[in-house]
Amino acid sequence: MKFAKGLNRLLSFTVILLVTLVGASQAGVAQQPKSAATAKPVIYEWVYRTKYGYKDEWFRIFKKYQLAILERQKQLGFVKEYTVYAPSLHTSEDARWDYRIIIVRSSQDAPPGQSEGEVAKQLFPDQAAFTRDENRRWELTTNHWDLPIHVVKLDSTE
Repeated sequence: MKFAKGLNRLLSFTVILLVTLVGASQAGVAQQPKSAATAKPVIYEWVYRTKYGYKDEWFRIFKKYQLAILERQKQLGFVKEYTVYAPSLHTSEDARWDYRIIIVRSSQDAPPGQSEGEVAKQLFPDQAAFTRDENRRWELTTNHWDLPIHVVKLDSTE
C-alpha cells in the first residue's frame, strides 16, 4: 500500500513537472520576437477626401495627431516609413482625393502596447482634447478608405 501511494506521488510529480516544462518551453517560444528575416512588411494606403474649404484645418489636425503617432511608431520600429501625398491638379468629384498616405509597416501586428491607440494615449495624455479634435477631423472627412496594397512583381503571376 505504501509502495502504491509513493508510486502515485511520483507519477503525479512527474506529470506536474512535464506539464510545467512543456508550458515553459512553449511560453519561451511564444515570447521570442520575430526576427527581421521572418517578419514581412505590410503596405497600407490611407486615402482621404475632405469637405471643400476645410482641407487646411483637416490637415492641421491630421498632422498633429496621426502623423505624430506614425512618427512615434517609426521610432519604435513598427513603421518602417510613410509618405504623405496630395494631388497637384484637380480631378472630377467622383475621383477626387485630398491626401494619400502610404505606410510601410514592419509586420502585420504591432508589438504589445504599441498599437495606434496605445501610442496615442502615451503621446496625448489629454485624451478629451485628442478625441474632440479627431472627431472634428472626421466631421471634415467626406470619404476615406484604408487599403492594404502590395507591389506587383512583374516577373510573376501575382
